[in-house]
Amino acid sequence: MTEPPIRLLLADDHPIVRAGLRAVLETEPGLVVTAEAATAEDAVARAAEGDIDVVLMDLRFGPGMTGAEATAAITARPDAPRVLIVTTYDTDADTLPAIEAGATGYLLKDAPPEDLAAAVRTAAAGRTTLAPTVADRLMSRMRMPTTALTRREIEVLVLVADGLSNRAIADRLHLTEGTVKSHLARSYTKLGVDSRTAAVATATDLGLIRR
Repeated sequence: MTEPPIRLLLADDHPIVRAGLRAVLETEPGLVVTAEAATAEDAVARAAEGDIDVVLMDLRFGPGMTGAEATAAITARPDAPRVLIVTTYDTDADTLPAIEAGATGYLLKDAPPEDLAAAVRTAAAGRTTLAPTVADRLMSRMRMPTTALTRREIEVLVLVADGLSNRAIADRLHLTEGTVKSHLARSYTKLGVDSRTAAVATATDLGLIRR
């Protein structure tokens, strides 16, 4: 008996990227591109229709919902399709929210076509595929939990890097200013620094945040 094809949704705001993914995946036996979405919101709506097995999700769509937020919305539904992140970004600021949101796998766009197809099949089977750089980062976090920044600490440092004050960060993240200061203080300790500038520079060097 022939296995039914794995039905795919391509979610990326760049038409050329979607066309490239479609061209690669449609040459693979047992894979069929059922739909495309140019925004994260459209991806969530389309994935809810019940005829998708794997969503290939970018992380950044411009204004509006992020890929990680869309992943969380998709995977929160019963009988949800699997979500495979396919992106160019591999910093902790990108990977952690996506994985915490329920992504089954995380692949970079420079992966060879055969790796992409294999990752799709692995995701459809409910198993995890991680790009080597992402897997290395996660392993490093497990080995050095005392120096690993939390998701919230990373979010605070990203906003510090954008030039926001503690008050502005508190407003953006719906926290008290004291809580923001506490997150920064813990970040300083973990990174071995004593200033906002040094914290941003060190976190950037370590690949924890992007600039």
